[in-house]
Amino acid sequence: MDIQLKRGLLDVCVLAAIKNEDSYGYQIIKDMKPYVEISESTLYPILRRLEGAQLLTVRKAEHNGRLRKYYHITPQGLQRLEDFKAEWNEIVSIYQFVTREDESHE
Repeated sequence: MDIQLKRGLLDVCVLAAIKNEDSYGYQIIKDMKPYVEISESTLYPILRRLEGAQLLTVRKAEHNGRLRKYYHITPQGLQRLEDFKAEWNEIVSIYQFVTREDESHE
């Protein structure tokens, strides 16, 4: 898959994983696992990028004697999810265009 396309899709997946409640890295990976495989080495740069873009915020809280970072989606992050849903129709149309010849050869 094109790296830029995958990067954008993973960004949206991470935002969707924290849409309903704050979460931390390991839990985000677990929540995404049924849908998409993502490693810690991939997730944490995404989280930093999303924080830099103000699509999420980070707070630290103690858990079992250790500090854990919790991620919270911002209004801008919620808007990015809504924008993605609107863009999805265009993505589906592009897919249908690309695969139209496959259907005629079957």
